Amino acid sequence: MLSGAFATLGRYWKPLVGVALTLFGAATLVMGAAVAVAFAALAAEWDTLTSSSHSPGASELVPFGVAFGALMLLGVIVYLLASAVVQAAVPVVLQEAVLGRPIRFGAVWSRAWSRVWAMIGTVFLVGLIGFVPMALFLAAFVGLMVYLASMGDADGVLPLMWIGVVGTLAVGPVAVWLWVKFSLAPTTVIFEEQRPAAALRRSAHLVRDSWWRVFGVTLLAYTLASMIGYMIQLPFQLAGMLPGIFDPADTGSGPSGGELIALFGGLFALSLVSQLIAQLFSSVFPPLVVGLLYVDRRIRTENLAPVLAEAAARTLPEQYGPPPPAHG
Repeated sequence: MLSGAFATLGRYWKPLVGVALTLFGAATLVMGAAVAVAFAALAAEWDTLTSSSHSPGASELVPFGVAFGALMLLGVIVYLLASAVVQAAVPVVLQEAVLGRPIRFGAVWSRAWSRVWAMIGTVFLVGLIGFVPMALFLAAFVGLMVYLASMGDADGVLPLMWIGVVGTLAVGPVAVWLWVKFSLAPTTVIFEEQRPAAALRRSAHLVRDSWWRVFGVTLLAYTLASMIGYMIQLPFQLAGMLPGIFDPADTGSGPSGGELIALFGGLFALSLVSQLIAQLFSSVFPPLVVGLLYVDRRIRTENLAPVLAEAAARTLPEQYGPPPPAHG
């Protein structure tokens, strides 16, 4: 599966990287512009807050909290939409890759965008089913801890922490099991043009009797993508720390508010660039592996191989002309 994903990425990197770069690049530009606007609007307040002779009040921190919350909400919306289109684009390319057919950027874009809302619904349902049980348990656990601490029952906090750990270990495997069970749903949305609920049922049917194999391959794909993404971001993070390490104008009085804003803006820009580069790989490679798992499960359980071979045989004459006549 991994070698097939790398081979597909090597052959169809132009439409895959093109779509991912367009979407995540646009999302990064939107976030960069939003951060620049926020910095420009709060520059005067920042200088006041960083003054050594000034003690900020709660009312002065409200604009920064509002700006941070707005940026977080905008980031979630923008990157969710970009991720949904990319997740739809990968199976679109894979549909043609399994038949050996080329596909252009425009075709990938139009077909992926036509299924983007179904993809968003499917991803949302998978996340809701897989992770809400654990989130509810952790929320209840934290709420009880805060309640006991506020009531002065310090002796009850430690046992409750152990209950939380044991409960998390009990709920965690269930969430993982559900996530793997429905992991093929995004690919089903594209290959079979299913709606979100039907895609989840279809994924559960395909994963049946092969849960551990799907889990192992998917976990390996996401782990590999995370490692490569971290290796890509590490040089940019180190480069972003250099201005703070080597400061030739250090006078011992500390940087001014404007210098802090410039430094933080540079670090944020480097972080966005490194995140964009890492995202290009981590957003494409795991869905490719999952898509190949989907094809593999259909070959094993539904005898899809003859259908693919027949479709590929019809494709070859269209691309390369009819076969030469046999000599007998």
